[in-house]
Amino acid sequence: MARVVSALKTLRNHWKKTTVGACLFSWGGSWLYGKHRDNLLRRAACQEAQAFGNQPIPSSMPVKKATVFLNPAACKGKARTLFEKNAAPILHLSGLDVTVVKTDYEGQAKKLLELMENTDLIIIAGGDGTVQEVITGLLRRADEAAFSKIPIGFIPLGKTSTLSHTLYPESMNQVQHIINATLAILKGETVPLDVLQIKGEKEQPVFAMTGLRWGSYRDAAVKVSKYWYLGPLKTKAAHFFSTFKEWPQKHQAALTYLGPTERPPEEPEEERSRPPLHVRLYRRLALYWSSPPKEIPQEVTQDNWEELKISTIELSIATQNRQLDLTRTEDFMNICIEADTVSKGQFVNRGSQKMSDPQMCPEGSQCIQASKCILQLPEGTEGAFSIDNEEYEVMPVEVKLLPRKLHFFCDPRRREQMLHAAVQ
Repeated sequence: MARVVSALKTLRNHWKKTTVGACLFSWGGSWLYGKHRDNLLRRAACQEAQAFGNQPIPSSMPVKKATVFLNPAACKGKARTLFEKNAAPILHLSGLDVTVVKTDYEGQAKKLLELMENTDLIIIAGGDGTVQEVITGLLRRADEAAFSKIPIGFIPLGKTSTLSHTLYPESMNQVQHIINATLAILKGETVPLDVLQIKGEKEQPVFAMTGLRWGSYRDAAVKVSKYWYLGPLKTKAAHFFSTFKEWPQKHQAALTYLGPTERPPEEPEEERSRPPLHVRLYRRLALYWSSPPKEIPQEVTQDNWEELKISTIELSIATQNRQLDLTRTEDFMNICIEADTVSKGQFVNRGSQKMSDPQMCPEGSQCIQASKCILQLPEGTEGAFSIDNEEYEVMPVEVKLLPRKLHFFCDPRRREQMLHAAVQ
């Protein structure tokens, strides 16, 4: 009893050291518990992947090939470790023939896609920039019509991974999020996603899954990291200091656009046995001799273009992939033209909101639904676009919607949520 009383007196007399020690002990315990929990998640995921790998396949069916494009520089250089600890074991245990292609510099994925041979799955391991590079390289291929049918998996490892909000359930645990994305590839459920084709006057087209931004909010957002020393105030500081420029900040352009297009019904793919060679030859000859020569159809010219002169603080052109509706009957991209009559206080507050939701279209903005648009800029316009969070030099561009162009693997629970929300 005397020893207990003596220990309590010692703790009371050295209460500062006691407090620091208790905090360190609590933090250490929490850290160890987190590591243990992550190991349990990995073990359970590997067991589930092993069940896929143990499924028998016919001897005549080859093993599926999966090509992984990994950006080791994503997530401040942690992407390689995150992939090898959390995703790679699942893919290898699933029975896939996995080839990992690691990119060494920006833009390399586009070149590697030009040389890629046939594969059954494409897996992108990185962030928004890696996704954009891979789909741009894929859709620039001469045989893109065939390669765009290959299902794509996305393992979110980057600082910004916008598509993960659409494809997978929200999770505060990074390990759980990566595991969910990898297991979704094995489960095989896919959703069709739109793509934006963005083409300058001379450059090859760039393809985007999220959209294009041009304006003052974008310019302020790229400077937030410079004010890291202000901690949680860095976002407001970046937007506040950007108001010291000429005010109000106006971005002027001419916008020409076409309205939405009606979505054709999706035809189910049916696997039919191919008829013998002599039957196919007979059918082709019979069709050739029985049908009259057809005239080559002339290209239909569309004269329902709308023209608009705009003056805005920010312009954004976005797909509907963030708020995906699997049952919609029209295909279009959303063009948001924000009013240029914004006070400095509104700019600072709204800028903080747009950091978490860049596609937010504030009240008072002009919203347009279009399938194609042309953005003409005054001569001498300076600045930069953000295309899927990657910076490009500002220039006149043509933006075209490619509806349901690519199919991405999706967590079945997330797909069920989207279908349920559409019914309601």
